[in-house]
Amino acid sequence: MSDSSVLYDVPGPRAIARNRVLGVLTVLVVVAVLGWLIWRLWDTGQLSAEKWYAFTFTNVWVQFGLATLRTLAAFGAAAVGALILGFVLAIGRMSDHAWVRWPFTVVVEFFRAVPVLVFMFLLYYGLPVIGVKMSPYWAVVIALVAYNGSVLAEVIRAGVESLPRGQREAGYAIGLRKAGVMRLILMPQAIRAMMPVIIAQLVVTLKDTALGFIITYPELLFTAKSLGSQSQLDSPIIPATIVAGAIYITLCLILSFVANTVEKRLRSDARTPRVANANQPTQEITDTELIIAQKGAGKYDSTSL
Repeated sequence: MSDSSVLYDVPGPRAIARNRVLGVLTVLVVVAVLGWLIWRLWDTGQLSAEKWYAFTFTNVWVQFGLATLRTLAAFGAAAVGALILGFVLAIGRMSDHAWVRWPFTVVVEFFRAVPVLVFMFLLYYGLPVIGVKMSPYWAVVIALVAYNGSVLAEVIRAGVESLPRGQREAGYAIGLRKAGVMRLILMPQAIRAMMPVIIAQLVVTLKDTALGFIITYPELLFTAKSLGSQSQLDSPIIPATIVAGAIYITLCLILSFVANTVEKRLRSDARTPRVANANQPTQEITDTELIIAQKGAGKYDSTSL
């Protein structure tokens, strides 16, 4: 068997040595940068006990806990709304009728093109100009739903269109309508295929909740900024940012773990064959039928005996 493929050649001894040298240099550069950052934080007193004194108060941790809950509240509503909107927009984008498909296409492209922060500004600062007032929470949620829903619509559409055409034709051949083919055949396979991309977009949704601090939504970043600006606590902006960043990283890791677990279960369920009447007693068969089955023959062959 050849050691190479059309897309990739197995590296030789010199290439392996070169890759190892580049890997070692990359690790050394990363360690050097991290070491320099830690040294600068220590040299400027950001790691001193005085800067971290604020975190000896229980009330500070309570405020960070409440901010984490507000972040999760905005993310939860935005994630559910984005998934629902994504499915609706994807189905509209794949419609056979142009008068349905084109409006959905315009909506998807518009929502994808406008930055999330601009959406939040328009909802929170723009709507009051025309007499409509919106809370920071709903401004954050609606903006995240609009943007991430349009992105997920394209993800789902790409997953459906990447499936072999025979899948659709087989559904029509057994008498299913388009809605049944989409719901029973295409969508489940597309979701399993695009699950890593959906997970990545949900992680982006979680991190984008941090943009809410600009419109005074009291989430993690807003709490960290408020604590870091208090001069009576020696303005611990760096420690507060480190704590908020650690919480964000933990939430993203938990989300990724849960989503990956769901993905693995979906894939294992898809690979598990479902045998009809598997729990029924085995019917008696003759020796000849058993030999035919073991030989893999389609009918009785006297030469096999």
